[in-house]
Amino acid sequence: MANTPYPESYYAASANAVPPRPALQDAIETDVCVIGAGYTGLSSALFLLENGFKVTVLEAAKVGFGASGRNGGQIVNSYSRDIDVIERTVGPKQAQLLGQMAFEGGRIIRERVARYNIQCDLKDGGVFAAMTAKQMGHLESQKRLWERFGHTQLELMDQRRIRDVVACDQYVGGMLDMSGGHIHPLNLALGEAAAVESLGGTIYEQSPAVRIERGANPVVHTPQGKVRAKFIIVAGNAYLGNLVPELAAKSMPCGTQVITTEPLGEELAKTLLPQDYCVEDCNYLLDYYRLSGDKRLIFGGGVVYGARDPANIEAIIRPKLLKAFPQLKDVKIDYAWTGNFLLTLSRLPQVGRLGDNIYYSQGCSGHGVTYTHLAGKVLAEALRGQAERFDAFADLPHYPFPGGQMLRTPFAALGAWYYGLRDKFGY
Repeated sequence: MANTPYPESYYAASANAVPPRPALQDAIETDVCVIGAGYTGLSSALFLLENGFKVTVLEAAKVGFGASGRNGGQIVNSYSRDIDVIERTVGPKQAQLLGQMAFEGGRIIRERVARYNIQCDLKDGGVFAAMTAKQMGHLESQKRLWERFGHTQLELMDQRRIRDVVACDQYVGGMLDMSGGHIHPLNLALGEAAAVESLGGTIYEQSPAVRIERGANPVVHTPQGKVRAKFIIVAGNAYLGNLVPELAAKSMPCGTQVITTEPLGEELAKTLLPQDYCVEDCNYLLDYYRLSGDKRLIFGGGVVYGARDPANIEAIIRPKLLKAFPQLKDVKIDYAWTGNFLLTLSRLPQVGRLGDNIYYSQGCSGHGVTYTHLAGKVLAEALRGQAERFDAFADLPHYPFPGGQMLRTPFAALGAWYYGLRDKFGY
């Protein structure tokens, strides 16, 4: 069988060394079979192992191959749609539960890093940067909203204050979240995989799930083996394909692009981001950036609907980088890559159960780093019979994209064009 390596990226080039993991070539039995060794699958596996389950993880390529190992590396709280939108959709009781969970993912990441000594360049502090007075007004409302749910590590910044933390004159102000932060995302996934194995879990790489045989004891088939389990957790997200047809119509893979500069050196790096916080702007089609552990600038943005790989990623992203930091005009770009995330029409995650024993979580819609870690805990709770928090997510309404799979990409792209115009003209 073909061996699928990591796509070229700064993260793959700077990943911590790990032993290769075998492909599944036998028929085995386990309590829980997890499909996908990204953050959702690894977080689920860890919580389950800590609670005494026997766990087997199947990964089609390598640990963290998908969005978990290619994202911007930013720990951003809440969901892609904030708690006020959820409240209007589902009412105060369900929103209260989801609001209490909105800041838990970041805490889980820090707890994992500390407990399992994961080397992933964890840094505290994330900035939401406002480009217009209207965006600043949204941040003021967001601060009040988050504080209503007990989240207090927030500071509003005026134009002068934000210049203290980021050397970019595009911003009229912003909000600093000290419980936000950033990590080397692939090294976080690799560290979590090592933690799974340290607790007795098994991870098979190059072992795609090609078919699920449903029933009282479902069986997951791979090209050369099969796993019989009491429960299955489907955690393939944007890389699931059509393995579970019920999930495909209500979500759409989208690509985001990231570039990484050559090392800038301590001095230049410190002038750009003196406190080493990460930054994202408040546009609908937002840009985000941060420094790596070796003082490169990692800069991402743009969305490609339908997850095609654009021909020249640097040509798309470099102009955005230079608009933010014209002082980097002569800096070389060492890496450029794309990675897929899964978008839902509501931009809220899809969580649920098929039959009695197949659980899933997907569709983080660009807010995956923190949400996936929470999802793992919530799925593990559900398998242990504590379903209140699982049900709060499972009861969120979801709809198929208009026009089905054939038309979902042009519809979404049209929406993005509209919001891009709104960003441009400051609406």
